[in-house]
Amino acid sequence: MRRAVTYIRVSTKRQEQTGLGLDAQRKAVQGFVMQHDYLVDAEFIEVESGKNNQRPVLQEALAICRKQKAILLIAKLDRLGRNVAFISALMESGVEFKAVDTPYADKLLVHILAAIAEHERERISERTKDALQVAKARGKELGKYGKYVLSNKNKAEAIEFALKMKPIFEKLSEQGIKSIRQVTNELNRLNIPTYNNKKWHPTTVHNVLKRIKENEKRNT
Repeated sequence: MRRAVTYIRVSTKRQEQTGLGLDAQRKAVQGFVMQHDYLVDAEFIEVESGKNNQRPVLQEALAICRKQKAILLIAKLDRLGRNVAFISALMESGVEFKAVDTPYADKLLVHILAAIAEHERERISERTKDALQVAKARGKELGKYGKYVLSNKNKAEAIEFALKMKPIFEKLSEQGIKSIRQVTNELNRLNIPTYNNKKWHPTTVHNVLKRIKENEKRNT
C-alpha cells in the first residue's frame, strides 16, 4: 500500500470555516485514495492566496512526504499555484505529487500549465499599461494609430499564446482527448484560461488550432 499525504488549499478564512470548496476537495481526494489504495499519513489544509508562493503548510506537508517517502495528493491542479518559479521549486523538492483531478499530468504538463497561467497574468498587466500609455499620449483618446498599435500587439500575443498551448493540445491528444468538444471540456476542467482570460468554447479551441497550423505553414 502506497503512503500518501493530502494537501487542500482554500483562498480565504471564510471558505475554511464554512467548508466552501473544502468539502469538495476532500471528497475528491478521498475518492482517489480509495480507488488507488493509498494509506494517508496526514492531511494538510492551508488558507492562502494563490498569488502567494510562501506556503508554510505546504512546506510542512512536503517535509512529511520526504520523511515517510509518501506521495503528495492535491485535489485540483490549479491549487498548486500559477507561478513557474514556484512550480519549478516544487518539482525540484524531490517529492512526487499528483493532482487527483488530472492524474495523467506529468511534470512537463504541470510546468506548461503554470507557464501559461503566469503568461496570462503578465499579459493582462502589460496590456492595461500599454492602453493607458497610448490613451495618455493621444489625449485620453486612443485614436486610429493607438488602436492600430494595440491591434497588432494583440494579434502577436494571440499567436504566442497559441504556440504555448500547442504542447497541451498534443498531450491531450495522447490521452485520447482529440475532438474539439472534448478538448474544450478538458481545458475548462483544468481551469486553463483562454487568451482573453475566459472559459473555452469550441470556436475558441478551433481558432487557437488554426493559429498553430498557420504558424507551422509559415515556417515550412
